Amino acid sequence: MSTTLTTPEPSKLRGIGGGRADRLFRGTLIFAASSVLVILAAMIIRTTIEAWPVFAKEGLFGFVFGQQWSVGTSRSEVTGTYGAFPFIYGTIKTSLIAVVVAVPLAIGIALFTNEVAPKWLRRPLAYTVDTLAMVPSIVYALVGMYFFRLYVWGPAGQVIADSPLTSVPIIGGFFSGPVLLSSYWSAANILAIMILPIITAICRDVFAQVPEDERNAAYAMGATRWEVMSKVIVPHSFSGIVGGTMLGLGRALGETLAVAVLIGSSQRWAGRLFAGGDSMTAVIANTFADAHPEAIWALLAIGVTLFFITMFVNIGARLIVARVGGRVGGGAVI
Repeated sequence: MSTTLTTPEPSKLRGIGGGRADRLFRGTLIFAASSVLVILAAMIIRTTIEAWPVFAKEGLFGFVFGQQWSVGTSRSEVTGTYGAFPFIYGTIKTSLIAVVVAVPLAIGIALFTNEVAPKWLRRPLAYTVDTLAMVPSIVYALVGMYFFRLYVWGPAGQVIADSPLTSVPIIGGFFSGPVLLSSYWSAANILAIMILPIITAICRDVFAQVPEDERNAAYAMGATRWEVMSKVIVPHSFSGIVGGTMLGLGRALGETLAVAVLIGSSQRWAGRLFAGGDSMTAVIANTFADAHPEAIWALLAIGVTLFFITMFVNIGARLIVARVGGRVGGGAVI
């Protein structure tokens, strides 16, 4: 005697009105997902329309690479000269320096928290790092301006400027003095502190996802703890580290208040690390309130440019993660 198992039809599993509920739920999800694209498209279209007179006068190349920013006062036409290169340069420069400073620190903190610290210390240390991510930007700005700038970054910058680095060909001029308290150096350091918790949290998570079998196999072959961390955990998590780095870079590119009070607000760009400059978000924050209609169009043009820079960074990050993820493994987070 044999028993035949049959699978009930989907219509019988749903019950009365199940199909209608499924369609309603599916429609709700589609609407929620589509609303993000609609909002994003509305933002791009609206700001681009407002900024178009500036793009039309200067041209895209002239706006992005022009170095003169002379604001006009017209309400109906563009009479000034708008070259945003000093602000674009300042944004990219401070953000990249912040990433260079923050990523090694984040990897080290994450490895210490997950692999080295005793169990009683791991949870408080993780909470402490996560708490830094919740500190408002204004607090970072005030602490950076009244403490770190005066007693840490200024003296440290002077030590670097007086070091033999300044005599190295090609890169020596980058580290030369004089050391200004409000500069790319100060802005980059405050950005590094602000993005450190984000990158650390992501690195901690991807390190924890490394299979235990791979760790044990390395230990069984005689590897030390340092070799396991450097040759197993970090390579396996590389794509996740890249994803966390790009999230931190995105935060650095869009940060406003802390950069505005520490970068120096100079409309001229400089190749030196310790010189003053300006960034895209800082110039918008510092001048928008008193700007004439024409200047507002130019500031919106800066905002549109920043949006596309951020978008290209995100696309590039996804391409990098997709390219290396299959080779080295690890969980991507973007």
